[in-house]
Amino acid sequence: MSLRLRPPAAADIDADVARALAEDIGAGDVTAALLPDVPEVAYVLCKEDAVVCGRPWFDACHRALDPQVRIEWRIAEGDHVRAGTVVATLAGRSRALVTGERSGLNFLQTLSGTATTTAAYVRAVSGTGTRILDTRKTLPGLRQAQKYAVRAGGGDNHRMGLYDTVMLKENHVRVAGSVTAAIAAARAQSPGLPLVVEVETLAQLREALDAGCERILIDDFDTGMRREAVRLARGAPYDGRIPLEVSGGVDLDMVRAIATDGVDVISIGALTKHLRAVDLSMKLGPPPG
Repeated sequence: MSLRLRPPAAADIDADVARALAEDIGAGDVTAALLPDVPEVAYVLCKEDAVVCGRPWFDACHRALDPQVRIEWRIAEGDHVRAGTVVATLAGRSRALVTGERSGLNFLQTLSGTATTTAAYVRAVSGTGTRILDTRKTLPGLRQAQKYAVRAGGGDNHRMGLYDTVMLKENHVRVAGSVTAAIAAARAQSPGLPLVVEVETLAQLREALDAGCERILIDDFDTGMRREAVRLARGAPYDGRIPLEVSGGVDLDMVRAIATDGVDVISIGALTKHLRAVDLSMKLGPPPG
């Protein structure tokens, strides 16, 4: 597996799965208890075109209930599949299979939804050189999982949390008195961390370019201001050394137009916030055909 698609640590995945199984099973699966506990097979069907993501969580759900379960995937993580594709087969104990079904599919459908949405945005800006980033607008408790799904869909990750990047926004600038002063304070406090600065005017953009940072967020710039910002950042003496980011209210209909203006990255909360799960099902028995 590539570094890009390396999942979170096994302990973190196991913790996600333990919470999911605990809230679903509680004191025991009273319906699964009606089944004879015998060897059984099952298959997972993807009912719509999608980018499949979430295999580590799906596998962990079933292995937590039946360590001997055999899961054979017919597709790789991050693959585009057509509606009607059997993506995996399972062989294990009947009760464990049906007990783990919902939790396993919940992870798979949620993360596939994030990966599929991300892939649509990545396709929309193809050929422009602009990268698609996520945000911190993730489902509580699933940030690592959803950011992994963004990578599976071809996107890139913004900061993981409030601890790994300094991000100066309008309130920080207001308190500091200027963009220049805010950048100086941030560098003094956290010299080893990346610094992203949000600007609201072209004058603030020049301040940020002069003071230096890792990326500049040109939030709420109209088309004319955005194009002028690109011209300034790419021209002498700055020469494009500091990337420009657009964020806020970007949807699939407008993302390519923004990318063709020349910005370097576009961060989109909808990748993880406006979630539409992919339709998947798991059925006992051998797969059709």
